[in-house]
Amino acid sequence: MSDSEPPEETRLAPLLFRPSFHAQPRIAWTDAHGHQTKVVDERMVIGSSPGAGIVISDPMVSRLHAELEVHEDGLWIRDLGSRNGTFVADLQVTGARIPEHGRVRVGATELVVSYDPSKRRAIELWPSESFGKLVGRSAAMRELFATLARVAPLDASVLIHGETGTGKDLVARAIHDASPRADKPFVVVDCASLPEHLLDAELFGHARGAFTGAISARAGALESADGGTVFLDEIGELPIAMQPKLLRVLESRMVRRVGESNYRNVDVRFICATHRDLSRMVGAGEFREDLFFRISVLPLEVPPLRQRREDIELLVNHFLRGVEKASADLVSELMARPWRGNVRELRNFVERARALGASEALAMSREPGTSVREAAQALPASPSDATVVDAQIFQQAYKDFREAWVDNGEREYIGRLLKRHSRNVVAAAKEAEVDRTYIYRLIRKHEL
Repeated sequence: MSDSEPPEETRLAPLLFRPSFHAQPRIAWTDAHGHQTKVVDERMVIGSSPGAGIVISDPMVSRLHAELEVHEDGLWIRDLGSRNGTFVADLQVTGARIPEHGRVRVGATELVVSYDPSKRRAIELWPSESFGKLVGRSAAMRELFATLARVAPLDASVLIHGETGTGKDLVARAIHDASPRADKPFVVVDCASLPEHLLDAELFGHARGAFTGAISARAGALESADGGTVFLDEIGELPIAMQPKLLRVLESRMVRRVGESNYRNVDVRFICATHRDLSRMVGAGEFREDLFFRISVLPLEVPPLRQRREDIELLVNHFLRGVEKASADLVSELMARPWRGNVRELRNFVERARALGASEALAMSREPGTSVREAAQALPASPSDATVVDAQIFQQAYKDFREAWVDNGEREYIGRLLKRHSRNVVAAAKEAEVDRTYIYRLIRKHEL
């Protein structure tokens, strides 16, 4: 088998899905266009934008107002920083589950949700514990694997969302390796690590002499990936000035090198990834709405490790590469940790344990006298205050360090802010000079 050929289970198993079922939610509303209904079988955006999954003709509804997502316990709605708020049973919410016959108000429009048990939504589960280089036995991961198998043969753009360290890059690679483009290039562009003035040349290429230092012509990432896949990592960090240029490429499939006037055709598939909430960024004017809909034709969510703890033992043994297996006591102790750094943090722990031993690796991960859970919550206030608890934060790639440090600082900031105001979110939001919905979002993000 060649390196680019997808593994056998990826190529042969699409008909082996094991389905589970949940009642299918239906949403009904009346607006300027009359009475309408919509079955919700995937994540959908509610808004007045023509690109929304559920378009509401109501001037009081924001363009991207709220988001619907089906979970095992029913339909959930999440406000996207709308102008006039989202209400469930007359209570303004940032996120809530909608019960049977539940009433949701967005703008001046009321939506009613019903669940039809006779029409059940099939949840397909991949029969294997792996897909490409991804591993997982949890239902959440096997559902993701099944989705990847359906998505891979298509050419539509994919948007992968997930917390830092969940393996979004591996998901992108797995899609490429299982696609008809597997024998063509897979080109990665990290939008967060490149200075804005270099992004043009990195994406589109440049002619000789186009700028100081351009001693020869060079093809950009899009041109280099012709026939294959371009993976735009951390697309949420793409400067607003660059976004219309990328949009033009998505629409025309043509690029122009910096310093040239002629356009070149490119045949590429776009896969993007981000840990940021792009739909909220659209509402805040930080990300173009048209680009958002163009890159999120096939949205995917990578679950955090804390939501699939049954995968921890499998992952640890996978990282040990068959040399040995983790003891039951070690697995039990690891299961108690929050793993805010997700699979990347777990992999780093295993590497330390292989080099130093499990006991030493655990000791490095917490201060004397603290439990694993307490150690995972301990954070330095500044680089000079960093203790052995977070020593590993400095022993990784700069991008990973920056994301981990920002997450740590953000969690410490919001924790102290809430403590000062006795968890009064309105007062905390006023001091921080942000909307209270953003405070709620940070509380959920950091499990505070």
